[in-house]
Amino acid sequence: QVQLVESGGGLVQPGGSLRLSCATSGFLTDPDFYVIGWLRQAPGKEREGVSCISSRDGNEYYEDSVKGRFTIARDNAKNTVYLQMNSRRPDDKAVYYCAAGGRGTGQAMCRAQGDIHCWGKGTLVAVSS
Repeated sequence: QVQLVESGGGLVQPGGSLRLSCATSGFLTDPDFYVIGWLRQAPGKEREGVSCISSRDGNEYYEDSVKGRFTIARDNAKNTVYLQMNSRRPDDKAVYYCAAGGRGTGQAMCRAQGDIHCWGKGTLVAVSS
């Protein structure tokens, strides 16, 4: 079965850092995980792509508001994807979801939210005020 499990959520002060982890049930080199990304949904808002990456081209996509602050990384040896979040802002508060797909690019996953066949249950990230 294809499964994703997020961890690392919590409370962080503005300007602080936090790293999220997404553990997969299989190998990141498997076609089911060619594209992996992080998406988030804040209360009362629509879900949006945050950062997505494809192992086919290695390109990373970042939503405009997180560029220069967040970094996505794949660790094929551990079959885990990370989201390093620095310079946290209050608006970063949301439930963050890990998603996996087998086609397309990271940009396509984050922007169109298509070809996603697996979702994690989400992890809450809060930013204190």
